[in-house]
Amino acid sequence: MNMSGKTILVTGSTDGVGRRVAEKLAAAGALVLVHGRNTARAEALVSGVRDAGGKAVFYPADFASLDEVRTLADTIERDHDRLDILINNAGIGTGGYDAGRKISRDGHELRFAVNYLAGFLLTHRLLPLLRASAPARIVNVASAGQQAIDFADVMLIRGYSGARAYCQSKLAQIIFTFDLAEELMGTGVTVNCLHPATYMDTTMVRQAGVAPLSTVEQGADAILNLAMSDALDRRTGLYFDGLRPSRANAQAYDAAARRKLQALNQSLIGLA
Repeated sequence: MNMSGKTILVTGSTDGVGRRVAEKLAAAGALVLVHGRNTARAEALVSGVRDAGGKAVFYPADFASLDEVRTLADTIERDHDRLDILINNAGIGTGGYDAGRKISRDGHELRFAVNYLAGFLLTHRLLPLLRASAPARIVNVASAGQQAIDFADVMLIRGYSGARAYCQSKLAQIIFTFDLAEELMGTGVTVNCLHPATYMDTTMVRQAGVAPLSTVEQGADAILNLAMSDALDRRTGLYFDGLRPSRANAQAYDAAARRKLQALNQSLIGLA
């Protein structure tokens, strides 16, 4: 596993499975761009990577703010002339620090904003850098927890639950994966998504009050498979359950639903 010369951004990499992915990529020789909100955890990760002989740089951003996402993308473009892999891992689970219906700084339901809109915007802002670095990969860390998007009430003003908000945001992420894969066909940039593992032993899972069933190591290995496996060269638009190709919620394959999400992207952040 030699990633020397590669520059890789892992969002949400100061804790949980993102942290383990960042550590493994750095150990393999990559320059890892660490993202998170918690400066102390980020500095501890960067320090540990450097002490082990690896390379890492911290970029803070709160994904509850689309302006901070834009600033993050602009800063990375300023600091780096290539980006080989983007791993969109940051997210909010079903419970935790923002349990109950909350809105982002931009006025959107928080889980939809952080789990979907932020990654969507970041990816589009970094596409020129990814295209210039081709062959490059985008990996979206989604979930087997998926629920059809209610386009009449995307922000879940009625009947809100953290689980419903989470599952809807993760399906949006999968639809985005499929659409972007089609858009980038032939450019050398592939886009795939996955459910890494079920109820990993992470802060997110513990905050939801669920007993862990999988290890962070299992989830990290599944993410790294999409990021690094030679078997996935030029393969794009796929959804994996762990290490196995799988099938997402039916709405992900519904052309009408995908068009509705594209229209929503345009109205919320001005990107088709």
